[in-house]
Amino acid sequence: MALSGLDIYKLLPKTNCRQCGLATCLAFAMQLAKKTLPIEKCPFVSLEAKTTLEAQAMPAIKLITLGSNESKFDIGNETVMFRHEEKFRNPTGVGFIIDDNHSDTEIKERLKKINQLKFERVGQELRVNLVAIKQNKDAQRFLEATKLLLDNTTLPIMLMSSDPAALKQAAVISQERKPLLYSAQQKNFAQIAAIAKEFQLPLVVTAQDIDQLSQLTKELNALGVKELILDTGIKPIADKIWDLTQIRRQALKKSNRALGYPSLAIVQKSDPYEEAMEAGAYIAKYAGIVLIKGWYSWEVLSILTLRQNIYTDPQKPLQIDPKLYPIGQVSRDSPVLVTTNFSLTYYTVLTEVEAGKIPAYILSVDTQGMSVLTAWAAEKFNAEAITKSLNSLGVKEVIGHKNLIIPGYVAMISGDLEDQSGFKIIVGPKEAAGIPSFLKNLQ
Repeated sequence: MALSGLDIYKLLPKTNCRQCGLATCLAFAMQLAKKTLPIEKCPFVSLEAKTTLEAQAMPAIKLITLGSNESKFDIGNETVMFRHEEKFRNPTGVGFIIDDNHSDTEIKERLKKINQLKFERVGQELRVNLVAIKQNKDAQRFLEATKLLLDNTTLPIMLMSSDPAALKQAAVISQERKPLLYSAQQKNFAQIAAIAKEFQLPLVVTAQDIDQLSQLTKELNALGVKELILDTGIKPIADKIWDLTQIRRQALKKSNRALGYPSLAIVQKSDPYEEAMEAGAYIAKYAGIVLIKGWYSWEVLSILTLRQNIYTDPQKPLQIDPKLYPIGQVSRDSPVLVTTNFSLTYYTVLTEVEAGKIPAYILSVDTQGMSVLTAWAAEKFNAEAITKSLNSLGVKEVIGHKNLIIPGYVAMISGDLEDQSGFKIIVGPKEAAGIPSFLKNLQ
């Protein structure tokens, strides 16, 4: 558990010398608990207290960076069990397992499809993160398949082999890409640790039991391997979620440093619907990496969309810049539709305006990322706010008419908005799906 302000105060010299910039040691302790000041601000703190406080300040779940190029990504460094307590920080890495017993042509084709798995949703690019090559044949074939990965994708890679010699050969040719090694187990951890240490590579630790996993991480730390990812193996989904949850709880609530690492989950389902559902469950609870085999666009998009939603900061909704957006070949006669700057709202309206094929402007009002009805209830999407946007964004200079279309759900503000803005207010449809037909009828 994190130390409270009073716990920290007990470790301080209690001189109230004010050299830290605060009036009392208690005030300084409270700031240390909030992590707004470093312990170095106190010139009289003992070495023992400093060591204790520095250890307490370390992240409960270690930050691990995978990959070495522009596709590298971070996992770990999480601070809460539940998203509403603060936020989840580093999105789960979504990766794919390719078996080395496929032909070269098949491997290249799969990598080509995986590389193309990029989507845009509410203004953000969603992409996959990792490709793993799994050894099923001899060491020579595993080495050949690893070379195919290196030549045909820029994504970070993972090497999966139970043969230390084959794993080392693959690590030699791919060390510049900083591959993730899979995996250290009770029977071979000393050999695999030597490879990870020699090439400074992150390593997956595998054990069916959490206690055994904890013991393995301690032994690997003693061997000098610090960048670890935890895996309790392939289990029924309920058992796997239990393991992931307990590892997270031990790290965050019990300050168990031996389990203070990101976790990994492998999905083995032949049905793509079941695979997507299981992957989604592990993203929610609490895998740092999820590996699948399917690469259907619809399947991967559903997984990435779920990840995006879970890892959105609940205190800071996705939002776009509040401004006037021209859609299509607009002119001074083009209609102007008003909406909020909540990303999902804006892109929903944008999609329907584009579907209607009638050039128009969309005026995005600054509502701090709230949707239409939420912003109206919070008095951030009212006549005053819209009028302010009309004036500050120069709408009157761009168009040659005085018509303004507002969402049907806020028809009640039309009178006040006409009085304050000087525009003629036209009440549009309540649902965005009605925009194309509405614009055609308006024309």
